[in-house]
Amino acid sequence: MSKKLEGKVAVVTGSGQGIGRGIAIGMAREGAKVVTNNRKPLDKKNIVLDPNLSEEENKKYLSMRGDAEGTAQQIKEEGGEAVPFFGNVADYDTAGQMIQKAINTYGRVDILVNNAAGLGTGMLTDTTEADWDYQTIPKMKGAYNCMHHAVPFMIEQKFGRVINISSMAFIGLPGLFAYSAANAGIVGLSKAAAKDLYPTGVTVNTICPQAASPGHFVEFKSMIKKLSNAGVTIDEERVRKVEEDHGPAENLAPFLAYLATEEAATISGAVFDITASGRITIWSDPAPIHTIKKDNHPWTMEELITAVPEELLKGYESNARVSGLS
Repeated sequence: MSKKLEGKVAVVTGSGQGIGRGIAIGMAREGAKVVTNNRKPLDKKNIVLDPNLSEEENKKYLSMRGDAEGTAQQIKEEGGEAVPFFGNVADYDTAGQMIQKAINTYGRVDILVNNAAGLGTGMLTDTTEADWDYQTIPKMKGAYNCMHHAVPFMIEQKFGRVINISSMAFIGLPGLFAYSAANAGIVGLSKAAAKDLYPTGVTVNTICPQAASPGHFVEFKSMIKKLSNAGVTIDEERVRKVEEDHGPAENLAPFLAYLATEEAATISGAVFDITASGRITIWSDPAPIHTIKKDNHPWTMEELITAVPEELLKGYESNARVSGLS
């Protein structure tokens, strides 16, 4: 390892298992001291298994579960420094206590990875209020809470790297109504914060990762079954490729660590899609396509019936007709 993060302190939320765990371990391997986090210690005896999964699938799911203590312990066994913090970062005061723990333990906070999330599936018509809150609040409010507490320290030290974990669901995926909304919000939050903070030496970027995690394992299989039951045609080859991309989460860490280096000081407000299989993609920003305009006169319905399809929507095809898996 290059140890490019030697002397830096990273806080990684939702790092008890899955993608967050892989990121935390990877940051530590690059030399960072790490505060690991998840809501509470894991009690394997009380884990609820998914009745839609086979016995073999549930065994794999159980093997993927973990908590902040386990992640910190692995980092220490590899010769790194880490301390766990249990608490729900969707609570404002709890998030502040976590950032303060980093300051009290290591003297600074340089890197914040907002990975904590509530996962789930559901279309508009079957997403309950509880589903909506569970999938949007940990992601959106958790990111705000942690940034609000950590960024002032970063501004004071004239260095900071915020990496917000989103998902390709930010483009809007069928069967992921609330989850898509939460992740689209993360993209907007990150872009706005990046513009606010650029002069201060603090960067903010968005990562849409694809790697092995217990949440993805269960929810992806559940989504496939729900879409299939709803009559959506499933592209089996695409499903296979998605599963191939979800390899070891530690494979994601080198790119996130790169974004946390001094060399990445000018990268901010970007959205990256990265996979454990090695693909890294940067997404374009939204940009206007066509405009129609009348000078100081309102459009008539007759004019719009002609101008909209012929001029404004030239070459347009509704993306609502394109399923994410068909």
